[in-house]
Amino acid sequence: MTAIKKTSVIQENKSNAFVACPVTFVMEKIGGYWKPIILFNLLSGTKRYNELKRSIPAITEKVLIQQLKQLETDGLIIRKSKPVVPPYVTYELSKQGKALRPVLFSMAEWAVKNGGKQSRQFVKQMADFPE
Repeated sequence: MTAIKKTSVIQENKSNAFVACPVTFVMEKIGGYWKPIILFNLLSGTKRYNELKRSIPAITEKVLIQQLKQLETDGLIIRKSKPVVPPYVTYELSKQGKALRPVLFSMAEWAVKNGGKQSRQFVKQMADFPE
């Protein structure tokens, strides 16, 4: 990733927005198209990279890798790798990531109630997700 110039006007505006509205902080961490989907898929437990890729077929490998790195940097997921051949890497939610459970469930429930009928299967599965 490219280094962000800390003195830019955009960064100053973001800092001011963080102070004025806590939702801005949340959107900085989980905003975008793919991050909430990745986090939602990790609610059911630890997954390997290929399991995540299969559960989100529309995401490209490049984007999945970038998003996983950002989520790890932000402390929302934990990446564990075992020094074996072939590499064995798993991803799981951190304590902070698990704290997003009610937010992600609320988003899924809102989608079902407001026209996201394809999401019904996820809402039914939510009862099976570990706490």
